[in-house]
Amino acid sequence: MSLVSHHVDPARILLASLPFAGHAHPMAALSHELVARGHDVVVHTGAKYRHLFGDVEQLPWSRDFDDARLAETFPAVGDGKGVRANLANVRDVLVGTGAAQARDVLATEFDLVVTDHLAFGAAMAAELRQVPWATVAVTPLVTSGSLLRALSTFTADPMFNRMRAEAGLGPKAGALEAFYSPDLVVAQGVPALEPARTPPQVRFVGRLTTPPSAATPEWWGDLDGRTVVHVTQGTLETGAGDLLRPAVEALAGHDALVVCTTGGAPPEVLGPVPDNVRVAAFIPHDLLLARTDVMITNGGWGGVLAALEAGVPLVVVPGALDKPQVARRVAQSGAGIVKKRPTDLGKAVDRVLSEPRHRERARALGRDIRAAGGAAVAADLVEDLLRRR
Repeated sequence: MSLVSHHVDPARILLASLPFAGHAHPMAALSHELVARGHDVVVHTGAKYRHLFGDVEQLPWSRDFDDARLAETFPAVGDGKGVRANLANVRDVLVGTGAAQARDVLATEFDLVVTDHLAFGAAMAAELRQVPWATVAVTPLVTSGSLLRALSTFTADPMFNRMRAEAGLGPKAGALEAFYSPDLVVAQGVPALEPARTPPQVRFVGRLTTPPSAATPEWWGDLDGRTVVHVTQGTLETGAGDLLRPAVEALAGHDALVVCTTGGAPPEVLGPVPDNVRVAAFIPHDLLLARTDVMITNGGWGGVLAALEAGVPLVVVPGALDKPQVARRVAQSGAGIVKKRPTDLGKAVDRVLSEPRHRERARALGRDIRAAGGAAVAADLVEDLLRRR
């Protein structure tokens, strides 16, 4: 699907992404689409994910970090668990690097900014230069139940406004929502997954993704003719004890074949596994989910959207940050069930397998996600903003 497109002159577009896997991959999908249309795209992201964007001009991320080792650069984040760690993540990683991001971006010229909604520096640079900008919401839109919204009045607004002052801008109310473009918010997801009304500038595009690689593990043929349960913790919260090990223990001896991905950690992190379990560091979701019957996840938005696009129902045991909001969306949509803790996962899988309504809702949402158009429609919307401004 694509919007009706009219000619737009090539522009120099600054595209910014936080150096997290769940942010860089969807932003890279949009970048490739804009480059294919003849635009001069300049990318601002961390060194770890620059390769995703291909042969384009890249700006250095001066306060760089490895998303798999956040505590090495930001000690207060610790293991990433609990309210204090979440606040440290916002304060030190997101807000604390914002002014430096803006300085990085202001080192070059641009006609338009397209920014991951948590890469605050690029939005501030656009405001300073008075050029149009578009937000890409790669994680769920902020709602009244989110951590930042709840803390906005007493904590987040002063924190964000200190960052704005450091970048040379005046204060704004609304914390995170103040960093949504007033002109265009390109949102991953579909309206049926939103629990609340969205601002008028929001446009849903389904899922932003690039074509998968063809790499599969040597045991790939073991999936043939089997019920498959996929277990993933994504690429940020990768402690094997959080969800992977409880799922392996709960599903040992189950009729299903259990496929665990470690988010980049060596498969050996799980130690010896039962005969019905297979482990890999990473398998492209678009390959694995086509052969999956149920996915167990900690609620990463990209993974959940991938599962729903493939019509796969879910068991969600939410992790930190935005993941409780993702779990809420899954529960309200009927496409799966939510567990507060990783207990009785075997019973949860059996419940999802035995109740067709979960798969039916997942398939319906999958049709909506595919129809929303992905990167092609996102690029149409960006080009429409260029024409309007």
